[in-house]
Amino acid sequence: MRTTIYKVMTVFILSLLFNAIQAQQTPIFSDYYYNQVLLNPAHSGYYPETEISISNFGYLNDFEGNPRTFSGILSTSIIDDKVGVSGGIIRDQIGVTSATTVFASYAYKLFFDHNYNRARWWNYNPNVLSFGLTTGVLFLNEDLSRLNIQGDPNFENDVNVTVPTFGFGALYNHNKLYVGFAVQNLFSNSIASDQNVNIQTPYYLYSGYRLYLSRFEEVRVQPSMLVKLEKDAPAQFDFNVSVNYKNKIEAGIGYRTSSSLNALVGLYFFQNWRFAYSYTMFDRETPFSNTNGFILTYKAGKGF
Repeated sequence: MRTTIYKVMTVFILSLLFNAIQAQQTPIFSDYYYNQVLLNPAHSGYYPETEISISNFGYLNDFEGNPRTFSGILSTSIIDDKVGVSGGIIRDQIGVTSATTVFASYAYKLFFDHNYNRARWWNYNPNVLSFGLTTGVLFLNEDLSRLNIQGDPNFENDVNVTVPTFGFGALYNHNKLYVGFAVQNLFSNSIASDQNVNIQTPYYLYSGYRLYLSRFEEVRVQPSMLVKLEKDAPAQFDFNVSVNYKNKIEAGIGYRTSSSLNALVGLYFFQNWRFAYSYTMFDRETPFSNTNGFILTYKAGKGF
């Protein structure tokens, strides 16, 4: 029964692609603000300390065909903190489709009003405009033969494509407000050698605001929003709000217009470590079951 559901779900998804295999785009995690460099290369080296993070979503779910994502990211700041560099790997899987991207990003930061507001626990760059570039390689695999669909030439042969990826972005952070824009997978579709592959170019626009509920700014409330735009697809909106107590404990909740609710809890320990657990609840009308995941982050130096 489970195998049958898996095949039906996968065929339904692939049949929407009008005779072209649709490459999955960079996933948007429920806690994407922990890994903004995945969306925007301008976020590379945002913090002066080197940061390493590992994330895992969906792998603890035993429902076959459910979305699964793994990423490993390193980000650091160099040259008097004016330049940020980052790199890593991200693997996204759903049904018989898997997409693995290895990337490297560069950001240049312009600082304004150095003495305007000294960096605090909640904000390491109180007035910065940064621009970023990213490049990488996308490895796309479609095991269509596993579906065992007879008589349809679109599902007779597996698809294996390797294509370079390019993107750019900008980020402005000013005290309590931040705004970011990014575009990914530029030119990838035209470069792809397999004409049956359709790699979309996603555009991201996001913003957030930091509110403080105590005199000494120990409690931070941060509402944020992200918009994802893609050709031939409805705009996707993410609305999130998180509450953080002095980088010791954090909790958040969010809603995505693709019919999902997200909840998150983060714990900071040993000064340099943060562990965040997230849970995603899908609408009953979607073919996916509820899923969970985690992010483990290490920050060098003084840590969090």
